[in-house]
Amino acid sequence: MTNPQTTDGQDVIDILTADHREVETLFVELETRQGTPEHRRQLVDVVIAELVRHAVAEETYVYPLARKALPDGDEIAEHEITEHADAERTMKDLEALDPSDPRFDELLAHLTSTIRHHVEDEESELFPRLRAAVAGEELAELAGKVTAIKKSAPTRPHPAAPDRPPANKIVNPGTGLVDRLRDALDGRPTSMSELRDKQQT
Repeated sequence: MTNPQTTDGQDVIDILTADHREVETLFVELETRQGTPEHRRQLVDVVIAELVRHAVAEETYVYPLARKALPDGDEIAEHEITEHADAERTMKDLEALDPSDPRFDELLAHLTSTIRHHVEDEESELFPRLRAAVAGEELAELAGKVTAIKKSAPTRPHPAAPDRPPANKIVNPGTGLVDRLRDALDGRPTSMSELRDKQQT
């Protein structure tokens, strides 16, 4: 069943689940330890950017929805935000390392494990419960909001930044703008399409 409120018929859960699949594909490629150190660094940069945008979208729209729609929503939201914070600290450490550093693979393994656990939690518990408790129209409307915020969201980890509304809604667009300027200056890819373009030039 499609939702007419979004152009492609996806609701917010479809979009977030697609994000999970994309990140998992990157993790699997990184786990092969194939490719040059530069390529592995760029893959990790894309993973970090995707995860940060995804976390911002969830913290801004999905977790507040869980608080409102589910009887134990506050507890669930706080658990998910804590997991995001753990992942963000790991990403901050990983961001500074060269792939030849022995800690690179150690931190990457920790990040992969943390995110896979988080994804399992969301897809087996939170997402089905939201689908059952929230009107399809509202989930479809949130798809547009999540897509929009991911375009202005930060692309680098900021563990000290606020992760709850309203503060995150105020801070994130400015932080995102600075991140995107830094990415452009550094030639840092933040999506698979950018990474493919970079490899072709």
